[in-house]
Amino acid sequence: MNGGPSGFNNAPVTRAIVIASTLFTVLFGIRGRSSKLSWSYQDIFKKLQLWKLIVSVFAFSSTPELVFGIYLLYFFRVFERQIGSNKYSVFIFFSVIASLLLEVLALKLLKDPSLKILTSGPYGLIFSSFVPFYFDIPVSARFRVLGLQFSNKTFIYLAGLQLLLSSWKRSMLPGICGVLVGFLYHSNVFNIRRLKFPNFIASFFSRLSWPSMGSPSPTGQGRNVVGNAPSYAGRQVEGNYPTRSSSTINPPEDSIATLVSMGFDRNSARQALIHARNDINAATNILLESQTH
Repeated sequence: MNGGPSGFNNAPVTRAIVIASTLFTVLFGIRGRSSKLSWSYQDIFKKLQLWKLIVSVFAFSSTPELVFGIYLLYFFRVFERQIGSNKYSVFIFFSVIASLLLEVLALKLLKDPSLKILTSGPYGLIFSSFVPFYFDIPVSARFRVLGLQFSNKTFIYLAGLQLLLSSWKRSMLPGICGVLVGFLYHSNVFNIRRLKFPNFIASFFSRLSWPSMGSPSPTGQGRNVVGNAPSYAGRQVEGNYPTRSSSTINPPEDSIATLVSMGFDRNSARQALIHARNDINAATNILLESQTH
């Protein structure tokens, strides 16, 4: 599973997060301040070093954490393509803010001497993304190694486990808080999944001068339109799907690849796109609904 077609096509917000995390990590690493990125309760509420809280959202504390973190952020761009950049921006904002609040509360309540400081990086966003990954991305392949059964999702879980244990308790706490926030979003607390930022937010990220790999796709060719995609799987699908046209149009390969990256069978993805007249949103709902029967 690679999260869909290569590059950041239809994932401008993810591209901005990946670039920001890489630049902040490299910048502070070059200046030899990466060890000072970790923050504590005292740093925020007694020393008022709020810059640490802001930087900790983007910059990783070490190169191994950066490698695994960027890999997971890049893979999870599939969710931005699935729900649209405007809703995904809300997901990012909610994950980051809520996980930071939980981390601060945990530091205050636990009073564990080994938890005086927490590692930095977008742990809240990464680990909250594992919740929709678990519930909404089906397994498309299984295999055995030395008698043990694995799936095509195993490598993502292993990368997450490596990141979770990278700094032991200092990274475990942010990871656990991120997972809790992911469950809050998945349960639609405060009706959060209905919210989305205005279109200019995603447009701003789309107009950044940083190049994305791969060529953009026309909005009419079965790719998600910003802010106009279905929410995470499992919701009730309303309305009727488009019927198959008498003159069948072959689905674009990038649309098929996007659905396959979500874990669907290639042939099923192609048939769903044909029935949906190459509308990837309707095709996704067809495939998800078929799995519930």
